[in-house]
Amino acid sequence: MADPSQGLLFGAPRSTQRTIVFDLETQNSFDDVGGRNRMSELRMSVGVTLAPDTGEFHVYRENEAPALIEELRAAGRVIGFNHKSFDYAVLGRYTKLDWSTVNSFDILEDLTKILGHRVKLDSVAAATLGTKKSGHGLQAIEWFRKGEWETLIRYCKDDVKITADVWKHGVEKKFVMIESWSGPKKVPVTWA
Repeated sequence: MADPSQGLLFGAPRSTQRTIVFDLETQNSFDDVGGRNRMSELRMSVGVTLAPDTGEFHVYRENEAPALIEELRAAGRVIGFNHKSFDYAVLGRYTKLDWSTVNSFDILEDLTKILGHRVKLDSVAAATLGTKKSGHGLQAIEWFRKGEWETLIRYCKDDVKITADVWKHGVEKKFVMIESWSGPKKVPVTWA
């Protein structure tokens, strides 16, 4: 791996304009660690980034968390779904980085401001893209505990791809859809 101090990451020049989409899975649940106020104790099992312009994924296990953090820090922008309040807090175990210095766009945060309530990625993906997530976070913890790395990594990659596709739809069409009790609902967005 290239030395980050040389301005290189994974052998390629850093691009301050590079957008990446990011998600991570954890080793533990909130019940395991005693509640939501102990996020760093959840510990990362796997983290995945995707460069939407190239379709290139990078996969990181816990011992590679510093390289993941460096990729996020060096990105022009990081896109995610609840990553600002969840994923970055989990990564707090591995860094002292002030995450407010990382240019981030959180889809959930924006939709919550628009709608006045939270929505699940699965709801947005189903209504907008006609696709569903391949699992859920508690399953990911079980896959980690059983050593089912291929399944865990595939699930995290799927989540990142769905997040990227939702973001791309919002950028290009200026709306996303959500499932609601009365049927699909169109939500105008101003994403760029």
